[in-house]
Amino acid sequence: MVSNLKIGIQTRSLRQPLKKALQTAARLGADGVEVDLRTELPMAELSHTSIRQFRKQLEDLNLRLSAVAFPTRRGYDVLEALDRRILATQQAMTLAYQLGTSFVVNRVGSVPPDTEDPRFELLTASLTALGAHGERVGARIAAQTGSESGEQLKQLIEALPEQAIGVDFHPNGLILQGHSPQEAIVDLGPWVVHVHACDAVRNLSGGQGAEVELGRGMAEFPSLLGQLEEFGYRDWVTIERHDSVDPIAEVGNAIAYLRELTH
Repeated sequence: MVSNLKIGIQTRSLRQPLKKALQTAARLGADGVEVDLRTELPMAELSHTSIRQFRKQLEDLNLRLSAVAFPTRRGYDVLEALDRRILATQQAMTLAYQLGTSFVVNRVGSVPPDTEDPRFELLTASLTALGAHGERVGARIAAQTGSESGEQLKQLIEALPEQAIGVDFHPNGLILQGHSPQEAIVDLGPWVVHVHACDAVRNLSGGQGAEVELGRGMAEFPSLLGQLEEFGYRDWVTIERHDSVDPIAEVGNAIAYLRELTH
């Protein structure tokens, strides 16, 4: 049993307009939500007034902000339009803190296995710049796991200044790419700042994979939460579910499942 974890819902998973999704999250008994700064709260539309209004909405519903997502089309290892991408991410980090969270979730790019690879150097330079900005504004990047193994992502983090980035632990992404979440948490546990509660199955011989309802796949959340507890993790576990015909019911089931594991 793992105690003191906060359960959030990725509002996009509910497939409702944001205001309605916030009400649904509160009704389902979530402690907080993760919102998308591209599709749900577009940065260009966020004035000081709208930020205050959003925070008031959360407060009225007894919700907190677990994280914001700021997905970029390319990673920080791709030179094309990189300066613009870094600037936009810095703006997202500043807004994240103003909205009430310390974490901006994104995939940082492909991590080359060779640290002498120019793309590795570009990636570390980009993330170092973002880390310095995060130290100034109070919010940092949570690099979402997936395409690379935990060992590779650890190698990247260790090449960066301390606390430059954290890790958004995403079991679904790891499973679909043929990695073990249990092995990845051993490598990444000290840097995990946010966890997505998502699950998947993968045919080990054919390489095919699919997202499934939480608790029905290969993520093995009871053991994952136990591993996280060993690293002292006491923060957000945010439910994500996309490939569902009844997302609200399944998100509700996921909350019940996690409550059973965490109390």
